[in-house]
Amino acid sequence: MNARRLAARGVAVALAVTVLAGCETMDERSKGTATGAAIGALGGAVISKATGGKAGTGAVIGGVVGAVGGNLWSKRMEEKRRAMEQATAGTGIDVARTPDNELKVNVPSDLSFAVGRADLQPSLRPVLDQFAKGLDQTMHVRIVGHTDSTGSDAINDPLSLARARTVRDYLEDRGVPAARLEIAGRGSREPVADNGSDAGRAKNRRVEIFLREPGA
Repeated sequence: MNARRLAARGVAVALAVTVLAGCETMDERSKGTATGAAIGALGGAVISKATGGKAGTGAVIGGVVGAVGGNLWSKRMEEKRRAMEQATAGTGIDVARTPDNELKVNVPSDLSFAVGRADLQPSLRPVLDQFAKGLDQTMHVRIVGHTDSTGSDAINDPLSLARARTVRDYLEDRGVPAARLEIAGRGSREPVADNGSDAGRAKNRRVEIFLREPGA
């Protein structure tokens, strides 16, 4: 490898390291752009070198393409995440961005449904009201119900689906288009805690709501 290629690759690596290090001070949207740019720069340099091109040029092109691809978390999604965090602060509801750029709202059992029931707890309604607020005609919502391991699949599967259906119906009543609402019931197959304790089972009895934009 000649000195020019070594220098070009060094520039690409240095750029990527610098950008990724700076992500700690960025908001979620900027992190996606920066991370995409860094990965794209490295990828572009490697591909360019392998195909006989200039590694430095490949890094620049790859960085631009990666920035576009990494910026799938829009300003609108970031605003919705912040609004949900404020609305649910101190409730035990977890609001987060997923690795595939969805907004995830995890509602634990004490705020969602009573044991063995599929009707909404009153405490969940203002959370769903906030979630529905500001959704336009393009955003897609996926609702997934879960149970603990108490009882058989013959009980847990329809119960988890019924809980997801209840949330769907509530959001639809609040103006979210039915065509944008998807539901699923996982029963007890996807625990997030140990079912061997009361606390663990409570965490597993939950509803997860995912929001994404078209094409995300």
